[in-house]
Amino acid sequence: MNGINFPGIWAIYKFEMARTIRTLWQSIATPVITTSLYFVVFGGAIGSRIDAIHGVNYGSFLVPGLIMLSLLMQSIANASIGIYFPKFTGTVFELLSAPISAIELVVGFVGAAATKSVVIGLIILATSALFVPLRVDHPAAMLAFLVLTAVTFSMFGFIIGIWAKSFEQLNIVPSLLVTPLTFLGGAFYSIDMLPEPWHTVSLFNPVVYLVSGFRWSFFGHGDVGIAWSLCFTGIFLLLCLGLIVWIFRTGYRLKN
Repeated sequence: MNGINFPGIWAIYKFEMARTIRTLWQSIATPVITTSLYFVVFGGAIGSRIDAIHGVNYGSFLVPGLIMLSLLMQSIANASIGIYFPKFTGTVFELLSAPISAIELVVGFVGAAATKSVVIGLIILATSALFVPLRVDHPAAMLAFLVLTAVTFSMFGFIIGIWAKSFEQLNIVPSLLVTPLTFLGGAFYSIDMLPEPWHTVSLFNPVVYLVSGFRWSFFGHGDVGIAWSLCFTGIFLLLCLGLIVWIFRTGYRLKN
């Protein structure tokens, strides 16, 4: 096959985006409502009793963490479900035998999952402005970090969707690993507030670097340096890419 199969990529992308429209309430409305409840509980009830963090109102301080929480969960969920259903129904063999390469297949699925996650993130950002005063010091960096994180964790979700043998397994990694790491990764607080040794222990949590980098794009301050945040995201992106290449070369849980 010569060149890039753009029609094939577009067909997969369009199909996945259409699935979002069919489940609009679950795909978009639910994360927005959940985030609004976080603002009511944490920003209203608790935030009024917490002093400003690094000169930022606590309600505003929550915004990057809440967006990152939704971004990680939605990216993983969208991509994992997108590839798991063809496996579940058996149509994955049609995809594998179609005149489309593995890279083009991944671009279609991951591109759609990342697009949906970025849209949800931007909607949550707009919703946040209704509750708290908001500023974005580095809008270009914010968008770049949003897209990079969405693509990276959509690839991670794609891997989970291939690995999973049941619907229960689809939720194991997000529920038992990603969610706890996010809650303990500075989404609702600054790790600078933690005493030793917990501050040092937190630096081994990879989500700290994601939340910190994203928060830096808003307020110009993060718990770790922006270079470390970008470095971690890039390494995880390359790791996911390497795993996907290995999966398609070996046919792991795709051809059996």
